[in-house]
Amino acid sequence: MKMADDRSHDVPSPIDFRTEKDAREWAASAFVQELQSLDVRPLQILELGSGPGFLARCILDAIPSAEYAMLGFSPAIHHLARQHLAPHIGRTRQLLADFKDDAWTIGLGEFDAIVTHQAVHELRHKKHAATLHRSARTLLSRAASISSATTTSGDGMSDASLYMNIDEQSAALEAAGFVCVERVLEMKGLVLHRARLYG
Repeated sequence: MKMADDRSHDVPSPIDFRTEKDAREWAASAFVQELQSLDVRPLQILELGSGPGFLARCILDAIPSAEYAMLGFSPAIHHLARQHLAPHIGRTRQLLADFKDDAWTIGLGEFDAIVTHQAVHELRHKKHAATLHRSARTLLSRAASISSATTTSGDGMSDASLYMNIDEQSAALEAAGFVCVERVLEMKGLVLHRARLYG
């Protein structure tokens, strides 16, 4: 499927950078627990839209067996992340790609888990979410899962073209072929969903 063909209604980015405090709060309370529940060693993790590495640092601090791939489209942001992740640089690799491109998954390999924190919004329209999840699904190993944290519509997030409500977030994961889609945390207008390949 081609995401790039129909972007006439895409919503411009408001430039919303998350703080390290927010990322750490979410990681400590949600992402880390979800990843630890997989009980895989070494745990191969891919983060979509990894930014300056705040979430990666928290996960790597908490899970010594994790090996972490960071996918982003900005060399400058990857440079910042390398500085932030210096203690864990041997367990990380940075992938320069744009998940809005159709072929972004080619050559990336296989992962036990994929995490995203606000990455869906960088598609600039919620209609692309199921396509992103469907592509990500092809990168997961048999026992793997995806954990996706996104801002919900409401709470001041009024652009219905960009921000999905909770039901729409679940539906996008289900439309991509995931099963056992479950909301595991809701906090401060953000919702974390877990989805698995198999029941």
